[in-house]
Amino acid sequence: MTIIYPVVFTPLENGGYMAYIPDLQINTSGSDLADAIYMARDALGLMGIDMEDDGKDFPSPSPNVPHGENEIVSLVDVDLAAYRRSVEKKTVRRNVSLPAWLNNAAEDAGLNVSTVLQIALKQQLGLQ
Repeated sequence: MTIIYPVVFTPLENGGYMAYIPDLQINTSGSDLADAIYMARDALGLMGIDMEDDGKDFPSPSPNVPHGENEIVSLVDVDLAAYRRSVEKKTVRRNVSLPAWLNNAAEDAGLNVSTVLQIALKQQLGLQ
């Protein structure tokens, strides 16, 4: 699922930018505009996967966002499935049953069965 929200970027005196996502009431900042956009996407991703995990509905993005004369309003999106894959590094132990001959062949070939299974699952699910 991809979410997209308007973000208000306010220039700071130090050259950086404050990023405010009004629909989710999130503030973050960056050292420059590109970094502020990156940080806004990261904040959206964190909030988004928390909301998904809690079963909460996402508010509709505001069509018009009030902003000051020196501020920039831009839409920022994040693919929550891709974001989750990039930040959740925890592994889960699974028991897998294999025919003995297949296990022996994998060991003889020096294959790591967990790695092969991960590769196969990603291919099967289209998660390259």
